[in-house]
Amino acid sequence: MKRWRYLLGRIGWAIFTILFVIILNFFLFRVLPGDPARAGIRDPRMKQEAVEIIRVRFGLDKPVINCFESLNPVKFGSCAINPFETQFFIYIKNLLQGEMGISYHSNRPVADILAERLWNTILLIGAGQILAIIIGVIFGAFAAWKARTSIDYGALIISLVAWSLPTFWLGIILLFWGSNHGLPIGGMQTPGMSSQPLLIRIGDIVRHMILPTLTYTIVYMGEYMLIMRSSLLDVLSEDYILTAKAKGLSMFQVLKDHALKNAMLPLVTVIAINLGFTMAGAVQIETVFSWPGLGGAIYEAVSRRDFPILQGAFLLIAVAVILANLIADLTYSYLDPRVQVE
Repeated sequence: MKRWRYLLGRIGWAIFTILFVIILNFFLFRVLPGDPARAGIRDPRMKQEAVEIIRVRFGLDKPVINCFESLNPVKFGSCAINPFETQFFIYIKNLLQGEMGISYHSNRPVADILAERLWNTILLIGAGQILAIIIGVIFGAFAAWKARTSIDYGALIISLVAWSLPTFWLGIILLFWGSNHGLPIGGMQTPGMSSQPLLIRIGDIVRHMILPTLTYTIVYMGEYMLIMRSSLLDVLSEDYILTAKAKGLSMFQVLKDHALKNAMLPLVTVIAINLGFTMAGAVQIETVFSWPGLGGAIYEAVSRRDFPILQGAFLLIAVAVILANLIADLTYSYLDPRVQVE
């Protein structure tokens, strides 16, 4: 029962947080300065009639919510209007139907644009995270095993340097290096490759992934190495580890059967949070390598002042972070049964 109460409590808080983010995300873009109808259009010759047509096209002519015609500037309106005819309830209704609005720039549904970009980002982040986790855990555990030796000091220096490298700077350095070694330096596919057989297209995508994935892996590998080393050193100082050694178990058996599972607890939290935040953090890597992902969509939307894209992307990122934290909590309860009692 304690386990179910814990799980239901965490899921309930996640749902509540998502609802709060949905409401905040709506009002955040209504208090920004400037006229949304003119946001993506920089032509000063546009007539007021054309602006009004755009406002009607995107539903900006309706009151934001009851009693408020607009929020920037604050303009009071009628409180007796039908609440379902306000921008807020239309926004909620569209979200329930899977709609996130229409892009100011491309005049396409935001959900379709973000869905296309999201899978590209997941492909890049997934490959980079898997490599960073594997390398970070292995080398971090090896450094803790060889604590206070030259191997440990070398691993510590490498991880600190890797973690402190600015992502955009490392990406630019690898971009120059890759250009001298025949690797693709931009985009996701070679132009004209869509007519080629499937295996050739997959191979081309993999070649384009090498440099951005390597950039991602190096940065996060350093963080995971440091956390794994520090956590494992703390676990190896516990009394039950001394008991396991006294039973005659080898150091490898102690690490595999007793230490690694408990040492993974802090790393699980960091990995889950990184998975959520890197949905947005990949913007630097995607910009440097012209990767058509979610980060690139955010960069383009900022430069074009395409508010519907930004609103949809921020909501998507927030939900990803919340779900990542929920997964971390559930995984934590599996790895450490004491969490369910607290």
